[in-house]
Amino acid sequence: MAFGLAALLLVAGCGADPVSSAPSAAAGSSAPAAPAQSPSPAGESSRTPAPGISGDGVHSGNVTHLANVPLGAPLNGPQAWGTDLAFQGDYAFVGNFDGFSIFDISDPAQPSPASQVLCPGEQNDISVSGDLLFLSIDSARNGPECEAQRGEPESDGWEGIRIFDIKDKAHPKFVSAVRTDCGSHTHTLVPGEKADRLYLYISSPGPEPTSSTCPAPHNKISVVEVPVETPEKAKVVSTPALSDTAGQGGIGGCHDITAYPEKNLAAAACFGDGILLDITDRVNPTVLQHVKDEENFAIWHSATFNNDATKVVFGDELGGGVAATCDANTPKTKGANAVYDLTSERRLELRGYFKIPREQTAEENCVAHNGSLLPVPGKDIMVQAWYQGGVSVWDFTDSTAPKEIGFFERGPVQGVGGSWSAYYYNGHIYSSDITRGLDVLRIDDPLTDPASKVRIKELNAQTQVSY
Repeated sequence: MAFGLAALLLVAGCGADPVSSAPSAAAGSSAPAAPAQSPSPAGESSRTPAPGISGDGVHSGNVTHLANVPLGAPLNGPQAWGTDLAFQGDYAFVGNFDGFSIFDISDPAQPSPASQVLCPGEQNDISVSGDLLFLSIDSARNGPECEAQRGEPESDGWEGIRIFDIKDKAHPKFVSAVRTDCGSHTHTLVPGEKADRLYLYISSPGPEPTSSTCPAPHNKISVVEVPVETPEKAKVVSTPALSDTAGQGGIGGCHDITAYPEKNLAAAACFGDGILLDITDRVNPTVLQHVKDEENFAIWHSATFNNDATKVVFGDELGGGVAATCDANTPKTKGANAVYDLTSERRLELRGYFKIPREQTAEENCVAHNGSLLPVPGKDIMVQAWYQGGVSVWDFTDSTAPKEIGFFERGPVQGVGGSWSAYYYNGHIYSSDITRGLDVLRIDDPLTDPASKVRIKELNAQTQVSY
């Protein structure tokens, strides 16, 4: 697919008003646990019906579907899509095109809503740190407040970062907002050298010729500094250029950045290429290397380091999330993940590709999307969302021969749907389904069981910490 068309589909898939067409159950309902089964050997996936999800779900024998919480009012309207996830303590935070939800997950099999905040603004990419929550807004609004209405695309309306106080999980409070050039499609939280400062790396596509707030060539990101005690003083402190020009097809900026602060590294997926960054100076990240894959990659979408930062997985969102790229007509190296080794000289070298082995229909949007590591010492294992391809757990310990070891997916839905993000947190997998809400899964397998012993206090998947 031509890059220009892929970029156009990206805007449609990640920035347009969605139309929900999937059936929903009563809010707060959960599915019964699947019958106990013996774990599947690595590389084997038996298609086992999953009970309690309208009879259209299947999963590998080592994966159990524990619960589903459907989209609920006020975040279940015709323009509401479930998006990204973040975690803190016993809470999961779920983004939605119309706002965000906070769930109590102290019992993962029975998630319960703590609060829901109506705050429209695509795509509400979400992160949390301490008492602060951040949302990315990449569509023109008439102002930064939650009550602000949609602006005209060609206008110079407001878009950027919204900041909330979440000390009281039942009553989040809007604190302030920061406008950023070309808005904020996604953002990455990076802790400062001292605990009194946070930084957000803002990714957004551009330029937009009709808007003075998103001029060409838009070959940069924005860095927002947030004083933790006075978040209302948050501001843009730098706009580092990561390339000389806009990317392939005239699209500049980045889609997503994953930071590994302990290693002073970040990997940026910047539409036309992948970029390795040194973030020793948080305000002024510097480019170490650009990598391209003009044969197989269309939209460099996201990145994940392995635990010891000797590998980086880049994902290609061919078709922008709205196309069927897991069908029989699309090569296994397109709409897939590329596994790169990261050498001791901090150079990226391509080693292999991974794509889910289960073919989807030509009507199911399916492509590599958001995921995170399972904390398994000595292994490189990742869980990942594939839209209507579902949730996949795969092993890339051998960079040249990655393989799936478990999965969960539903049957087709009309229009765009499926898992937007799937992350592993304190013993369970949580998936944000675009039209069907929050799913909770468990994997029981000799390869992944050690991960259940690892406990962390906070997870923003694009801010990696070692285990």
